[in-house]
Amino acid sequence: MRILLIDDDEHLGAPLASYFARFDCVLDSATSPSEGLAKLRAANYDAAILDVMLPEMDGFALCREIRKESDIPIVMLTARGDVMDRVVGLELGADDYLPKPFEPRELVARVQTILRRQRTVPAAVPVQRRVFEGLSIDLDKREVLRQGERVDLTSTEFELLALLADQPGKVWSRDDILNRLRGHEAELYTRAVDIVVSRLRKKLEPLDCIKTLRNAGYTLAVGRGGPA
Repeated sequence: MRILLIDDDEHLGAPLASYFARFDCVLDSATSPSEGLAKLRAANYDAAILDVMLPEMDGFALCREIRKESDIPIVMLTARGDVMDRVVGLELGADDYLPKPFEPRELVARVQTILRRQRTVPAAVPVQRRVFEGLSIDLDKREVLRQGERVDLTSTEFELLALLADQPGKVWSRDDILNRLRGHEAELYTRAVDIVVSRLRKKLEPLDCIKTLRNAGYTLAVGRGGPA
């Protein structure tokens, strides 16, 4: 795996690179957003790690710029674990967050979990294609078509849609969704689920297929389409 760290702390990249190497990960570093964007455009990376506090532009603006061009998994490093930093990062398309200071092993685990979600089709979904009215989900290609047009989703957004599409009509609680998407023990942060659902709904417009059941959770309410 090849990961790009964008953090203006020049003393952080080298020790993290050595630690990531223990897990067969190559960690490249950039100390400014412009350098980071140039590296992302010049090479293929499996994931990016962005600090919130950066020169030129903050990590939120950088996340927004990256999302204009790529759906690469993104982990945000937030100062002091500020809840608003987490919310803003997730709303902009980040896949996960980790407050500073952090343990390198936890950062590796977060990146590994995101990449595992992206590369592995859930075992509970034996059929590789789900077809509904106006919506087609190809689990093998990780491609979503809305009324025949491709929709660019982040890895988290795709996994959420795939989960809901596995059992249309089933109501998934926020905690159930978060546990399934996380893939490992983590602090429950149910607001994150609402943010991802909101982003996904916006991308699927004009379809109105993700319904909220008050005090219960979310469900995919859409009719079946043609043969899968």
